[in-house]
Amino acid sequence: MKLHEIQPAAGSRKRKKRKGQGPSAGQGKTAGKGQKGQASRSGGVKNGYFEGGQMPLVRKLPFARGVNFSNPYKIVYTPINVSTLAERFEANAEVTPEALVAMGLTHNSDSHIAILGDGDIALALKVTAHKFSATAKEKIEQAGGTVTKLEVKRGGYRVR
Repeated sequence: MKLHEIQPAAGSRKRKKRKGQGPSAGQGKTAGKGQKGQASRSGGVKNGYFEGGQMPLVRKLPFARGVNFSNPYKIVYTPINVSTLAERFEANAEVTPEALVAMGLTHNSDSHIAILGDGDIALALKVTAHKFSATAKEKIEQAGGTVTKLEVKRGGYRVR
């Protein structure tokens, strides 16, 4: 076999249909584009976004694309690490949402608190919060402290 003898497999290459080349071609005159109108002209078929030059609906209503949807039932937790508790509180202190507001670790005693296990703790603390990570619970209990879980308050629709 030589380079000039190589050919593609039979049936793998199809000739391009030459439209608009006269009546005997079968695709002459209108070349399969119908009679008049925008679609029959060159460059005529527009994309689905195009609305004839009018401002497209997706640009008129940017808020309707789901970007600004906010779940009214979402619960936002204020994360506080075990190392922060060890720095700010003394041994056998009670750590409650009210105590965390007094220390300046959160703004509101109604906010949900999540205690995370980053860092180390050697103090025995009585920690009361809405959520605990497994490592945080383990570290507090190993230090001789106790963990009390508060009930999560689920509100209705928030007013914007």
